[in-house]
Amino acid sequence: MNTKLTLTIEQSVIEEAKKYAKDKGKSLSGLVENYLKAIVSEPKVGQPTETPIVQSLKGSFSAPESFDYQKELAKALAKKYM
Repeated sequence: MNTKLTLTIEQSVIEEAKKYAKDKGKSLSGLVENYLKAIVSEPKVGQPTETPIVQSLKGSFSAPESFDYQKELAKALAKKYM
């Protein structure tokens, strides 16, 4: 069940948040709800937690079968630290 909530937030923050939500194709209410869900949910012991943002990104990228993640990571780290 959805319930209306009134918040007091600086006008400039609201405007920027609305722009962000529109750019992401989401509603401002949805963003706030997902954020609140993320901060109130208790992580399960021994399991990493996934935020709503991570859950929404799952499946949005598929690498070619020839992509070697370990090799690319090693190259990137070598470039960064050498």
